[in-house]
Amino acid sequence: MKNLIDGCIKGKHLARKELFRKYRQMLLGICLRYARDKAEAEDILLEGFMQIYTKIGSFSNEGSFEGWMKKVMVNTAIDFFRKNRKENIHQNIDDFHEVVSPDFDAFNQLSAKDILTMIQLMPQGYRIVFNLFAIEGYSHKEIAEKLQISESTSKSQLRKARIWLVTKLKSSYE
Repeated sequence: MKNLIDGCIKGKHLARKELFRKYRQMLLGICLRYARDKAEAEDILLEGFMQIYTKIGSFSNEGSFEGWMKKVMVNTAIDFFRKNRKENIHQNIDDFHEVVSPDFDAFNQLSAKDILTMIQLMPQGYRIVFNLFAIEGYSHKEIAEKLQISESTSKSQLRKARIWLVTKLKSSYE
């Protein structure tokens, strides 16, 4: 791994190509969670690899290299979201009427692909906050800083994302 990282730092094409080949699928999985579709995920992936190649010299060999690349990819997805924001992350709470209790067992009937598809169908603001909180483990304070929103907006978006997800799951199993 050290040789691969050193080759990328030196700008060697074969090292960069090998790094892409080796980690493309893993990092594409992260991008798919943040994107609306595969094409958008691939755009994020390519932009993320450009960031990895540019910043690879800053990897301090503390922690795992894979973890460092995942963080770069998540940050790239967030930046992509900010640059291409087509819908406002802030939504009026009055626009969301239905409250659903997640008291059913539909998750056990779903494959990982089904769950990913559901996440991709979420409204963009919900999807970003849901991924950062539920999957990446960021706090609402960290999400607020990353997305330049308030903590209460982050909490509200997560709540609405969960309600949206449960509603969609219930309607697909009725």
